Amino acid sequence: MTSVTRAKMVAGAADLMSRRGVNATSMREVVRHTGTPRGSIGHHFPRGKLQLIEDALLFAGKQVSGPLAHLTETRGAVAGLRTFIALWRQRLERTKFQAGCPVLAVAVEQYVNDATEKDGEPDEAAQQHLLDLANGVFADWQQIMFTALRREGVAPARARRLAALVIASTEGTVAMCRAARSAQPLDDVRQELELLLASALEE
Repeated sequence: MTSVTRAKMVAGAADLMSRRGVNATSMREVVRHTGTPRGSIGHHFPRGKLQLIEDALLFAGKQVSGPLAHLTETRGAVAGLRTFIALWRQRLERTKFQAGCPVLAVAVEQYVNDATEKDGEPDEAAQQHLLDLANGVFADWQQIMFTALRREGVAPARARRLAALVIASTEGTVAMCRAARSAQPLDDVRQELELLLASALEE
């Protein structure tokens, strides 16, 4: 049961990060959001909020890398990308465009430590650590797309660039969709990415 509670808190933190950002995702809000006992915070996360954010970040990374790897392996780079972006579209629409990407939230925010939260002082060491983790997640997603493109014959340098473009485009477009409260930007980018990948596969 304790592992279930911990997993629930991690997933809840990732969800809150995707909606409100990192610093607005307090331990208190996670407890409220997940309906878990407040006393479980210290038990499951002895290093406090930073540990929870770390775990939520890695959890969010796997939530994307798992489906992306499976889809590109079973359907190929283009069809896999199409289905992958469709999953993002569903998430956006299901949350009424309130939820974005928690990994992006970590990458763009300056982390404030619990201990200095009242003074609003940034924790530089924690910030660098979280950025390193976020960079690792983005790199993992790019590696999956790179592998899919290489599997279908795209040259290494081109595959690397296209993989970066796919991830950067998807991440940026999700943010655009939230601002516009519409999935149209995601549909537009999907079509162009599909054309670009299909062209690269024909070369």
